Amino acid sequence: MRRLLLLLVLLSFVTGATAARRQTARKPAPKPAAKPAPKPTPKPTPPAEKPMNLRLLLPAEIPAVPGREVNLYYDNVILHPRSDLFIYDVDCPKGMQQQERYTWTPKPEEVGLFPLTLKISDLNGKLLAEGTTNIHVYPLDAGAGKAVSALIIGDSLTGASVYPDEIYNLMQQPGNPQFTMIGNVIPNKDKPGAKHEGYGGWRAATFVSQWGPEPVVNGRRARSPFLYEKEGKPVLDFKQYLAEQNAGQAPDFITILLGCNDNFGAKDDTIEASIDDFLRNMDILIAEFHKVRPDTKIGVVSLMPGAATQDAFGANYGCGQTRWQYKKNQHRVMERVVAKYGNREAENIYLVPAYVSLDAVNNYPKAKGPANARGDATDFSRLCNGVHPAASGYKQLADGIYCWMKGQLSK
Repeated sequence: MRRLLLLLVLLSFVTGATAARRQTARKPAPKPAAKPAPKPTPKPTPPAEKPMNLRLLLPAEIPAVPGREVNLYYDNVILHPRSDLFIYDVDCPKGMQQQERYTWTPKPEEVGLFPLTLKISDLNGKLLAEGTTNIHVYPLDAGAGKAVSALIIGDSLTGASVYPDEIYNLMQQPGNPQFTMIGNVIPNKDKPGAKHEGYGGWRAATFVSQWGPEPVVNGRRARSPFLYEKEGKPVLDFKQYLAEQNAGQAPDFITILLGCNDNFGAKDDTIEASIDDFLRNMDILIAEFHKVRPDTKIGVVSLMPGAATQDAFGANYGCGQTRWQYKKNQHRVMERVVAKYGNREAENIYLVPAYVSLDAVNNYPKAKGPANARGDATDFSRLCNGVHPAASGYKQLADGIYCWMKGQLSK
Protein backbone atom coordinates (compact mmCIF):
# COMPACT_ATOMS: atom_id res chain seq x y z
CA MET A 1 0.00 0.00 0.00
CA ARG A 2 2.77 2.37 0.90
CA ARG A 3 4.60 1.39 -2.30
CA LEU A 4 1.49 2.16 -4.37
CA LEU A 5 1.15 5.66 -2.89
CA LEU A 6 4.80 6.35 -3.67
CA LEU A 7 4.30 5.31 -7.29
CA LEU A 8 1.24 7.64 -7.63
CA VAL A 9 3.15 10.60 -6.22
CA LEU A 10 6.04 9.95 -8.60
CA LEU A 11 3.68 9.61 -11.58
CA SER A 12 1.96 12.89 -10.72
CA PHE A 13 5.33 14.71 -10.53
CA VAL A 14 6.47 13.40 -13.93
CA THR A 15 3.12 14.25 -15.59
CA GLY A 16 3.23 17.82 -14.26
CA ALA A 17 6.81 18.41 -15.42
CA THR A 18 5.99 17.14 -18.90
CA ALA A 19 2.94 19.45 -19.16
CA ALA A 20 5.06 22.36 -17.99
CA ARG A 21 7.64 21.60 -20.67
CA ARG A 22 4.93 21.41 -23.37
CA GLN A 23 3.43 24.72 -22.27
CA THR A 24 6.84 26.33 -22.31
CA ALA A 25 7.50 24.96 -25.79
CA ARG A 26 4.19 26.36 -27.16
CA LYS A 27 4.86 29.88 -25.86
CA PRO A 28 5.68 32.14 -28.85
CA ALA A 29 9.08 33.76 -28.96
CA PRO A 30 9.05 37.46 -28.11
CA LYS A 31 8.93 39.79 -31.14
CA PRO A 32 12.04 41.84 -31.81
CA ALA A 33 11.80 45.51 -30.99
CA ALA A 34 10.37 47.52 -33.89
CA LYS A 35 12.91 49.61 -35.86
CA PRO A 36 12.26 53.35 -35.88
CA ALA A 37 10.67 54.64 -39.09
CA PRO A 38 13.29 56.14 -41.44
CA LYS A 39 13.30 59.91 -41.58
CA PRO A 40 12.17 61.31 -44.95
CA THR A 41 15.03 62.57 -47.12
CA PRO A 42 14.69 66.35 -47.39
CA LYS A 43 14.19 67.59 -50.97
CA PRO A 44 16.99 69.84 -52.18
CA THR A 45 16.09 73.51 -52.49
CA PRO A 46 16.13 74.44 -56.17
CA PRO A 47 18.63 77.19 -56.99
CA ALA A 48 17.20 80.65 -57.43
CA GLU A 49 16.35 81.32 -61.05
CA LYS A 50 18.84 83.71 -62.59
CA PRO A 51 17.28 86.74 -64.22
CA MET A 52 17.57 86.64 -67.99
CA ASN A 53 20.29 88.95 -69.28
CA LEU A 54 19.52 90.14 -72.79
CA ARG A 55 22.67 92.31 -72.82
CA LEU A 56 20.76 95.24 -74.28
CA LEU A 57 23.13 97.39 -76.33
CA LEU A 58 21.78 100.80 -77.24
CA PRO A 59 24.02 103.57 -78.56
CA ALA A 60 24.17 106.88 -76.73
CA GLU A 61 22.84 108.56 -79.88
CA ILE A 62 21.30 107.56 -83.19
CA PRO A 63 22.10 110.32 -85.72
CA ALA A 64 19.39 111.24 -88.20
CA VAL A 65 18.77 113.69 -91.04
CA PRO A 66 15.42 114.94 -92.38
CA GLY A 67 14.17 112.78 -95.21
CA ARG A 68 16.19 109.69 -94.22
CA GLU A 69 14.40 106.88 -92.38
CA VAL A 70 15.84 106.11 -88.96
CA ASN A 71 15.28 102.62 -87.54
CA LEU A 72 15.91 100.63 -84.41
CA TYR A 73 15.48 96.90 -85.00
CA TYR A 74 14.95 95.12 -81.71
CA ASP A 75 16.77 91.92 -82.66
CA ASN A 76 19.91 93.94 -83.42
CA VAL A 77 20.26 95.34 -79.90
CA ILE A 78 19.80 92.22 -77.75
CA LEU A 79 21.52 88.85 -77.49
CA HIS A 80 18.99 86.04 -77.75
CA PRO A 81 18.30 83.42 -80.44
CA ARG A 82 14.55 84.23 -80.47
CA SER A 83 13.88 87.92 -80.21
CA ASP A 84 10.23 87.29 -81.10
CA LEU A 85 9.62 85.82 -77.62
CA PHE A 86 9.57 89.23 -75.95
CA ILE A 87 7.34 92.26 -75.64
CA TYR A 88 8.86 95.57 -76.72
CA ASP A 89 7.64 98.95 -75.53
CA VAL A 90 9.07 102.14 -77.02
CA ASP A 91 8.53 105.58 -75.51
CA CYS A 92 9.47 108.40 -77.88
CA PRO A 93 7.71 111.65 -78.80
CA LYS A 94 8.30 110.97 -82.49
CA GLY A 95 7.98 108.04 -84.85
CA MET A 96 6.10 104.77 -84.41
CA GLN A 97 6.58 101.35 -82.90
CA GLN A 98 6.07 98.37 -85.19
CA GLN A 99 6.29 94.62 -84.64
CA GLU A 100 10.05 94.32 -85.16
CA ARG A 101 11.30 97.90 -85.04
CA TYR A 102 10.93 101.54 -84.11
CA THR A 103 10.92 103.80 -87.18
CA TRP A 104 10.67 107.48 -88.07
CA THR A 105 11.42 109.72 -91.04
CA PRO A 106 12.00 113.26 -89.67
CA LYS A 107 10.81 116.35 -91.47
CA PRO A 108 13.05 119.41 -92.04
CA GLU A 109 11.37 121.29 -89.19
CA GLU A 110 11.97 118.42 -86.75
CA VAL A 111 15.65 119.09 -86.07
CA GLY A 112 16.62 118.43 -82.47
CA LEU A 113 17.17 115.81 -79.79
CA PHE A 114 14.42 113.29 -79.05
CA PRO A 115 14.88 110.78 -76.20
CA LEU A 116 13.80 107.19 -76.75
CA THR A 117 13.34 104.53 -74.08
CA LEU A 118 13.05 100.85 -74.90
CA LYS A 119 11.58 98.39 -72.37
CA ILE A 120 11.69 94.65 -72.97
CA SER A 121 9.50 92.21 -71.05
CA ASP A 122 8.84 88.47 -71.19
CA LEU A 123 5.45 87.13 -72.26
CA ASN A 124 4.24 87.32 -68.65
CA GLY A 125 5.00 91.03 -68.50
CA LYS A 126 8.13 90.76 -66.35
CA LEU A 127 10.58 93.53 -67.21
CA LEU A 128 13.85 92.07 -68.46
CA ALA A 129 15.74 95.07 -69.80
CA GLU A 130 15.43 98.81 -70.21
CA GLY A 131 17.61 101.35 -71.97
CA THR A 132 17.61 104.88 -73.33
CA THR A 133 19.08 106.52 -76.39
CA ASN A 134 18.57 109.80 -78.23
CA ILE A 135 17.43 110.30 -81.80
CA HIS A 136 19.48 113.34 -82.84
CA VAL A 137 18.15 114.98 -86.00
CA TYR A 138 20.75 117.21 -87.63
CA PRO A 139 20.05 119.98 -90.17
CA LEU A 140 19.63 118.90 -93.77
CA ASP A 141 22.07 121.59 -94.91
CA ALA A 142 24.84 120.72 -92.40
CA GLY A 143 28.21 121.30 -94.07
CA ALA A 144 26.77 122.94 -97.17
CA GLY A 145 29.47 124.63 -99.23
CA LYS A 146 32.39 123.19 -97.28
CA ALA A 147 35.15 121.16 -98.94
CA VAL A 148 35.17 117.77 -97.24
CA SER A 149 37.11 114.58 -97.93
CA ALA A 150 36.61 111.03 -96.68
CA LEU A 151 38.41 107.70 -96.70
CA ILE A 152 36.24 104.59 -96.35
CA ILE A 153 38.03 101.42 -95.19
CA GLY A 154 36.70 97.90 -94.84
CA ASP A 155 36.42 94.28 -95.92
CA SER A 156 34.05 92.70 -98.45
CA LEU A 157 31.12 94.68 -97.04
CA THR A 158 32.96 97.77 -98.27
CA GLY A 159 34.45 95.97 -101.27
CA ALA A 160 30.95 95.31 -102.61
CA SER A 161 31.02 99.08 -103.24
CA VAL A 162 27.29 99.57 -102.69
CA TYR A 163 27.35 101.61 -99.51
CA PRO A 164 30.36 103.79 -100.48
CA ASP A 165 28.60 104.52 -103.77
CA GLU A 166 25.38 105.43 -101.95
CA ILE A 167 27.24 107.75 -99.55
CA TYR A 168 28.67 109.48 -102.61
CA ASN A 169 25.16 109.78 -104.11
CA LEU A 170 23.70 111.22 -100.90
CA MET A 171 26.48 113.78 -100.67
CA GLN A 172 25.65 115.04 -104.18
CA GLN A 173 22.20 116.18 -103.07
CA PRO A 174 21.52 119.86 -102.31
CA GLY A 175 22.62 121.14 -98.91
CA ASN A 176 25.78 119.02 -98.78
CA PRO A 177 29.50 119.82 -98.90
CA GLN A 178 31.83 119.50 -101.86
CA PHE A 179 32.62 115.88 -101.19
CA THR A 180 35.84 114.10 -102.19
CA MET A 181 36.41 110.39 -101.63
CA ILE A 182 39.91 108.86 -101.40
CA GLY A 183 40.96 105.35 -102.36
CA ASN A 184 42.48 102.93 -104.83
CA VAL A 185 39.21 101.14 -105.58
CA ILE A 186 37.04 102.85 -108.20
CA PRO A 187 34.28 100.33 -108.94
CA ASN A 188 32.38 102.45 -111.45
CA LYS A 189 34.51 104.08 -114.12
CA ASP A 190 31.56 106.30 -115.00
CA LYS A 191 31.60 107.61 -111.42
CA PRO A 192 35.30 108.16 -110.71
CA GLY A 193 34.58 110.18 -107.57
CA ALA A 194 33.20 107.16 -105.69
CA LYS A 195 36.27 105.49 -104.17
CA HIS A 196 37.22 103.37 -101.18
CA GLU A 197 39.71 100.93 -99.67
CA GLY A 198 37.58 97.80 -99.24
CA TYR A 199 38.88 94.27 -99.86
CA GLY A 200 37.15 90.91 -99.46
CA GLY A 201 38.43 88.74 -96.63
CA TRP A 202 40.57 91.46 -95.07
CA ARG A 203 41.01 92.01 -91.37
CA ALA A 204 42.47 94.86 -89.34
CA ALA A 205 45.71 92.88 -89.24
CA THR A 206 45.73 92.72 -93.06
CA PHE A 207 45.75 96.50 -93.33
CA VAL A 208 48.51 96.67 -90.71
CA SER A 209 50.89 93.99 -91.98
CA GLN A 210 50.04 92.31 -95.29
CA TRP A 211 52.98 92.62 -97.67
CA GLY A 212 52.74 90.66 -100.91
CA PRO A 213 55.31 90.47 -103.70
CA GLU A 214 53.46 93.18 -105.64
CA PRO A 215 50.69 95.63 -104.73
CA VAL A 216 48.22 93.69 -106.92
CA VAL A 217 48.46 89.99 -107.82
CA ASN A 218 45.97 88.35 -110.23
CA GLY A 219 43.65 91.31 -109.94
CA ARG A 220 43.55 91.23 -106.12
CA ARG A 221 45.36 93.56 -103.80
CA ALA A 222 48.23 91.68 -102.16
CA ARG A 223 49.66 94.54 -100.08
CA SER A 224 48.10 96.86 -97.60
CA PRO A 225 47.61 100.20 -99.34
CA PHE A 226 49.15 101.87 -96.28
CA LEU A 227 52.43 99.89 -96.30
CA TYR A 228 55.58 101.07 -98.09
CA GLU A 229 59.08 99.70 -98.23
CA LYS A 230 61.54 101.59 -96.05
CA GLU A 231 65.11 100.34 -95.74
CA GLY A 232 64.07 96.96 -97.06
CA LYS A 233 61.13 96.51 -94.69
CA PRO A 234 57.39 97.21 -95.03
CA VAL A 235 56.35 100.16 -92.86
CA LEU A 236 53.00 101.85 -92.27
CA ASP A 237 53.22 105.26 -93.90
CA PHE A 238 49.87 107.00 -94.16
CA LYS A 239 51.60 110.23 -95.12
CA GLN A 240 53.00 108.67 -98.29
CA TYR A 241 49.64 107.10 -99.06
CA LEU A 242 48.06 110.55 -98.95
CA ALA A 243 50.78 111.98 -101.17
CA GLU A 244 49.75 109.43 -103.80
CA GLN A 245 46.00 109.57 -103.30
CA ASN A 246 45.03 113.08 -102.17
CA ALA A 247 47.84 115.52 -102.96
CA GLY A 248 49.22 115.00 -99.46
CA GLN A 249 46.06 116.18 -97.72
CA ALA A 250 44.68 114.10 -94.85
CA PRO A 251 40.91 113.47 -94.98
CA ASP A 252 38.34 115.10 -92.76
CA PHE A 253 36.65 111.72 -92.18
CA ILE A 254 37.85 108.14 -92.02
CA THR A 255 35.37 105.32 -91.48
CA ILE A 256 36.52 101.81 -90.59
CA LEU A 257 34.17 98.84 -90.94
CA LEU A 258 36.10 95.74 -89.91
CA GLY A 259 35.70 92.89 -87.44
CA CYS A 260 33.73 90.31 -89.42
CA ASN A 261 36.66 88.31 -90.77
CA ASP A 262 38.72 89.08 -87.66
CA ASN A 263 36.26 87.22 -85.43
CA PHE A 264 34.16 85.02 -87.72
CA GLY A 265 35.72 81.70 -86.70
CA ALA A 266 35.86 82.37 -82.97
CA LYS A 267 34.02 80.19 -80.45
CA ASP A 268 32.83 81.07 -76.96
CA ASP A 269 36.18 80.07 -75.46
CA THR A 270 38.30 81.99 -77.99
CA ILE A 271 36.27 85.12 -78.73
CA GLU A 272 37.99 87.32 -76.13
CA ALA A 273 41.48 86.57 -77.46
CA SER A 274 40.22 87.07 -81.00
CA ILE A 275 38.80 90.50 -80.14
CA ASP A 276 42.01 91.41 -78.29
CA ASP A 277 43.96 90.88 -81.51
CA PHE A 278 41.39 92.78 -83.56
CA LEU A 279 41.45 95.81 -81.25
CA ARG A 280 45.23 95.79 -81.06
CA ASN A 281 45.44 96.17 -84.84
CA MET A 282 42.65 98.75 -84.87
CA ASP A 283 44.68 100.81 -82.40
CA ILE A 284 47.69 100.65 -84.72
CA LEU A 285 45.65 101.88 -87.68
CA ILE A 286 43.98 104.69 -85.74
CA ALA A 287 47.29 105.86 -84.28
CA GLU A 288 48.88 105.93 -87.74
CA PHE A 289 46.01 107.96 -89.19
CA HIS A 290 46.02 110.45 -86.33
CA LYS A 291 49.80 110.79 -86.46
CA VAL A 292 49.33 112.57 -89.79
CA ARG A 293 46.28 114.64 -88.78
CA PRO A 294 45.04 114.45 -85.19
CA ASP A 295 41.74 116.20 -85.92
CA THR A 296 40.59 113.73 -88.59
CA LYS A 297 37.29 112.36 -87.35
CA ILE A 298 37.60 108.58 -87.29
CA GLY A 299 34.30 106.72 -87.24
CA VAL A 300 34.47 103.12 -86.01
CA VAL A 301 31.47 101.62 -87.78
CA SER A 302 29.62 98.93 -85.85
CA LEU A 303 29.97 95.34 -86.97
CA MET A 304 26.71 94.64 -88.77
CA PRO A 305 24.27 91.90 -87.70
CA GLY A 306 24.08 88.83 -89.89
CA ALA A 307 21.02 87.61 -91.75
CA ALA A 308 18.05 86.64 -89.60
CA THR A 309 17.94 82.87 -90.23
CA GLN A 310 20.19 79.82 -90.28
CA ASP A 311 19.18 79.32 -93.92
CA ALA A 312 21.49 82.16 -94.94
CA PHE A 313 24.50 80.73 -93.09
CA GLY A 314 23.80 77.23 -94.40
CA ALA A 315 23.73 78.56 -97.95
CA ASN A 316 27.24 80.03 -97.56
CA TYR A 317 28.99 77.80 -95.03
CA GLY A 318 27.17 74.45 -95.05
CA CYS A 319 27.53 73.13 -91.51
CA GLY A 320 30.55 75.34 -90.80
CA GLN A 321 28.86 78.24 -89.03
CA THR A 322 25.61 78.88 -87.17
CA ARG A 323 23.69 82.09 -87.11
CA TRP A 324 23.64 81.95 -83.29
CA GLN A 325 27.44 81.66 -83.01
CA TYR A 326 27.88 84.55 -85.42
CA LYS A 327 25.37 86.64 -83.46
CA LYS A 328 27.15 85.88 -80.18
CA ASN A 329 30.47 86.87 -81.72
CA GLN A 330 29.08 90.02 -83.34
CA HIS A 331 27.38 91.16 -80.14
CA ARG A 332 30.50 90.61 -78.06
CA VAL A 333 32.61 92.49 -80.60
CA MET A 334 30.23 95.42 -80.32
CA GLU A 335 30.32 95.35 -76.50
CA ARG A 336 34.10 95.44 -76.57
CA VAL A 337 34.22 98.13 -79.28
CA VAL A 338 31.88 100.33 -77.26
CA ALA A 339 34.02 99.83 -74.15
CA LYS A 340 37.19 100.59 -76.13
CA TYR A 341 36.17 103.52 -78.34
CA GLY A 342 33.08 104.95 -76.69
CA ASN A 343 33.24 108.42 -75.09
CA ARG A 344 36.42 109.32 -76.96
CA GLU A 345 35.05 112.16 -79.05
CA ALA A 346 37.63 114.49 -77.53
CA GLU A 347 40.25 112.33 -79.29
CA ASN A 348 38.28 112.51 -82.56
CA ILE A 349 37.30 108.85 -82.30
CA TYR A 350 33.60 108.12 -82.74
CA LEU A 351 31.22 105.19 -82.77
CA VAL A 352 28.94 104.94 -85.82
CA PRO A 353 25.93 102.88 -84.66
CA ALA A 354 24.77 101.65 -88.06
CA TYR A 355 23.99 98.21 -86.57
CA VAL A 356 20.67 99.38 -85.15
CA SER A 357 19.22 100.24 -88.56
CA LEU A 358 19.76 97.12 -90.71
CA ASP A 359 16.72 94.99 -91.54
CA ALA A 360 18.19 91.49 -91.25
CA VAL A 361 14.95 89.85 -92.40
CA ASN A 362 13.96 91.77 -95.51
CA ASN A 363 17.20 93.42 -96.65
CA TYR A 364 19.38 90.34 -97.10
CA PRO A 365 19.47 88.34 -100.35
CA LYS A 366 16.82 85.67 -100.87
CA ALA A 367 16.74 82.66 -103.19
CA LYS A 368 13.42 81.44 -104.58
CA GLY A 369 12.65 77.80 -105.19
CA PRO A 370 10.84 74.80 -103.74
CA ALA A 371 11.09 74.19 -100.01
CA ASN A 372 12.44 70.68 -100.64
CA ALA A 373 12.90 68.10 -103.41
CA ARG A 374 9.20 67.18 -103.31
CA GLY A 375 7.93 70.70 -102.93
CA ASP A 376 6.27 72.46 -105.83
CA ALA A 377 5.62 75.94 -104.42
CA THR A 378 7.27 78.46 -106.75
CA ASP A 379 6.95 81.46 -104.42
CA PHE A 380 8.92 79.93 -101.53
CA SER A 381 12.19 81.68 -100.63
CA ARG A 382 15.03 81.43 -98.13
CA LEU A 383 17.65 83.93 -97.04
CA CYS A 384 20.84 82.95 -98.86
CA ASN A 385 23.72 85.12 -97.62
CA GLY A 386 24.84 85.18 -94.00
CA VAL A 387 26.79 88.43 -93.71
CA HIS A 388 26.45 90.37 -96.99
CA PRO A 389 23.21 92.35 -97.26
CA ALA A 390 21.18 92.99 -100.38
CA ALA A 391 21.54 96.41 -102.00
CA SER A 392 18.69 97.67 -99.82
CA GLY A 393 20.59 96.63 -96.68
CA TYR A 394 23.80 98.26 -97.85
CA LYS A 395 21.86 101.47 -98.44
CA GLN A 396 20.58 101.36 -94.86
CA LEU A 397 24.22 101.13 -93.82
CA ALA A 398 25.00 104.13 -96.04
CA ASP A 399 22.19 106.11 -94.36
CA GLY A 400 23.74 105.47 -90.95
CA ILE A 401 27.22 106.64 -91.99
CA TYR A 402 25.85 109.61 -93.93
CA CYS A 403 23.78 110.78 -90.95
CA TRP A 404 26.83 110.49 -88.70
CA MET A 405 28.90 112.61 -91.10
CA LYS A 406 26.13 115.22 -91.30
CA GLY A 407 26.02 115.34 -87.52
CA GLN A 408 29.73 116.04 -87.35
CA LEU A 409 29.47 118.68 -90.09
CA SER A 410 26.84 120.53 -88.08
CA LYS A 411 29.23 121.09 -85.14
